Amino acid sequence: MVELLRYEHGIYAFDAGYVRPQLAAIHLIVENGQVAVIDTASNACLPRALDALNLLGLTPANVAYVFLTHVHLDHAGGAGAMMQAFPEARLIVHPRGVRHMADPTKLFAAVQAVYGDAEAHHLYGELLPAHMDRIISARDGFEFDLGERTLVCLDTPGHARHHLTLHDPRSHSLFTGDIFGLSFRELDVDGRPSVIPTTSPTQFEPEVMHQSVDRILACQPEALYLTHFSRVGDVQRLGSDLHRLIEAHLAVAERERDSGPDREARILAGLWALMDAEAIRQGWRLAPEQWREVLGMDLELNAQGLDYWLDHSAP
Repeated sequence: MVELLRYEHGIYAFDAGYVRPQLAAIHLIVENGQVAVIDTASNACLPRALDALNLLGLTPANVAYVFLTHVHLDHAGGAGAMMQAFPEARLIVHPRGVRHMADPTKLFAAVQAVYGDAEAHHLYGELLPAHMDRIISARDGFEFDLGERTLVCLDTPGHARHHLTLHDPRSHSLFTGDIFGLSFRELDVDGRPSVIPTTSPTQFEPEVMHQSVDRILACQPEALYLTHFSRVGDVQRLGSDLHRLIEAHLAVAERERDSGPDREARILAGLWALMDAEAIRQGWRLAPEQWREVLGMDLELNAQGLDYWLDHSAP
């Protein structure tokens, strides 16, 4: 049985069970018997979502919306399966992501290019399409009602051009997908979270990311709910850290701009050195081999994204 994380204002989360524990969270907002599911991880996570609903005394028919922060498959890979399982649900996605949810063929091909065919199938299985007549194309400022609760979509590119953040004025919080970075609970120090940006390929845009982070901070939220991994407070401090680390990632990449065929490996080495310094700054209590295991996959993706960004940006 899945373990529910219970927050205020009818907000819940559970571990998606994606790749490793505490890597990806799926969030639920419950209001007057209606549910919004925020991000879906992979097909294999559907049984956990059904367990979570059961724990809350709800059924699949109570799900009114499935909201995708963006269509990277660790956030949207299970969307088609959930739409089949939740008969009353509408799928809310950025306009740039609509076609990929209706026909995920190209989306899966892009993941195969990053992970390889075998690993892509292992992680995501067969992607199921969502019917176009159940998809809502949500532009910036789009509002939808969950019971008597109004939720607002914010266009927040920088990590991906199809990225939305969900603003919940009732709880003074936002659900930020990847645009506000990654904050893993294993790295918390006495409840004090850390954050690192995600610059993964292929749509990292640093200046736009800065603007999106500032837009989130301007809402003066009491808390943020990150897909990786769930609730964080102390939002203004984390925002300052995120701005600083975006620039630090860029500095690592720029030092290696002309490094030749081993450039990506050199960028990755620079990012590990950056994280060594961050471990000291934040006082991480895990041994280096432990926090390196927590960050390993994401730092490799960050290096790939920075290498790609160098190929598509001027010196």
